[in-house]
Amino acid sequence: MSTGAVLAAGRSSRAQAGAFVGTSTLTWFTLRLDRVRILVWALVLGALPASFLPALEDLMPTQEDRQLRAELIRSPAAVVMSGPGYGLDDYTYGAMVANEIGLLAMVAAAIMSILLVVRHTRTEEETGRAELVRANVVGPRAGLTAALASAVVANLAVGLLLAAGLTAGGLGAVDSLSFGAGVAAVGLVFAGVAALTAQLSEHARASTGLAMAFLGVSFALRAVGDVTELESGSPLTWLSPLGWAQATRAFVDLRWWPLALCLGLAVLTTALAFLLLGRRDVGAGLVRPRPGRAAGHPLLAGPFALTFRLHRGGLTAWVVAVLLAGLAFGSLTDSVTEALVDNELLARTIVTGDGGDLVDGFLAAMIEYLALAVGAYAVSSVLRLRAEETSGRLEPLLSAPVSRWRWLGAGLAVAVLNCAVLLVMAGVGTGVSSAAATGDGGLVLVSLGASLAFLPAVLLVTGVAVLLLGLAPKALGLAWLVVVYALLVGLLGPLLDLPPAAADLSPFSHVPALPAVELTPAPLVWLTGLALVSLLAGMAGFRRRDVPA
Repeated sequence: MSTGAVLAAGRSSRAQAGAFVGTSTLTWFTLRLDRVRILVWALVLGALPASFLPALEDLMPTQEDRQLRAELIRSPAAVVMSGPGYGLDDYTYGAMVANEIGLLAMVAAAIMSILLVVRHTRTEEETGRAELVRANVVGPRAGLTAALASAVVANLAVGLLLAAGLTAGGLGAVDSLSFGAGVAAVGLVFAGVAALTAQLSEHARASTGLAMAFLGVSFALRAVGDVTELESGSPLTWLSPLGWAQATRAFVDLRWWPLALCLGLAVLTTALAFLLLGRRDVGAGLVRPRPGRAAGHPLLAGPFALTFRLHRGGLTAWVVAVLLAGLAFGSLTDSVTEALVDNELLARTIVTGDGGDLVDGFLAAMIEYLALAVGAYAVSSVLRLRAEETSGRLEPLLSAPVSRWRWLGAGLAVAVLNCAVLLVMAGVGTGVSSAAATGDGGLVLVSLGASLAFLPAVLLVTGVAVLLLGLAPKALGLAWLVVVYALLVGLLGPLLDLPPAAADLSPFSHVPALPAVELTPAPLVWLTGLALVSLLAGMAGFRRRDVPA
């Protein structure tokens, strides 16, 4: 080897090492900034499954009780929202936790990882703080490495707390560890996905949206695969990281190797993120935004048009996701009803009332799940309004002849309109595919009406978020609790035997389960009234407080 080659190799190795300079300092700083967030996520996720063990033992003390619960988990609606249901022939408390809480914990860990990584990568660049940090002795790869290291710490904390809590509750230590490892592995996969999407777009919300879309696709693939081939390993299920983690079969027939798929995908996405990081400038994304016409553009004429333009990219992604999910769920109608027609016990899990129709019961359950997703979109829309304020973009706008009422009213009008569009897409997608599967064309209008019946509940969720925006903007994140609580009531309400007063706290529980039951307009009327009161009170509070607050 020549002297020049040796010197070039030395310079290359020093450059590689210099790319990570300051990683340890940034990691400690990132962990310090997010110590409360990580602690809350870890404690909530770690304590959630273990907290159900005492309730399970009280509600289902005998094997007969547990087998009746197993029949409920075999229902298509439960399979969509929980998984294939391993170990249902001999249903133990451990299998209950893995089947009924596992998927919820995995999705939550994925969301935690996405928010954490995007916050410390793309958000730092979008706000300009990354350039200030890079002006010091900090390597170009230190920021991304620190964000991923923080995500690793957060997911390890979640996994260890899960394992410790389940072991303390009396379940097997090895299976408890595998359960926690599965949840942490899913979190690491989506940390890598978020690191990758952060390289593509210049904006944090677009990066988050892309990563969330990948999570939604993973959920839909697993749901359709599990329903079509229960416990047999559908090819669609094996395309989803969520399906890989559930395939460990904790507390039933433990196998560790599916977690290698999760770790492999996490390594692959992380490596791609570092590769793409070196191909772009700080603050820029690989997908460049298209230049637009500012002067005289009709989509910039006024607050409503501007807000709609800002939301159209995210709305398009949500429309595609909801429509595809509706098409997937509706396509299962014929096969599901055929499977349940001879099973009276399972049929009762999706039929409301005596003499109910299997098709109507299944459609009602699927549409409610899609409506919960629209509720999540409503909260995210209000959070975007808050982001306009905290980023400093709102103050210059309000200095023009634009009142607070007009700006916030336009933002809420766009959010409500978009929610209505998403509910229409949910109903149309579910109705068209179910009509194609059963040959009953009338299901299109039936499903459309059933989905639009959830609009008052979605409006109330929006109203709660706006109320927090106007009165306590720093606590706006608590609006997610409404959606999370509604999801928990829908999934775990029968398991926990919640009193009616607790179930009634969810706005979605008051919506008639169309088309399985007759329409009763009274609940929809008072849900709409509460929503209007909340919206007006939130707007009044926003008008009186400082901007930014």
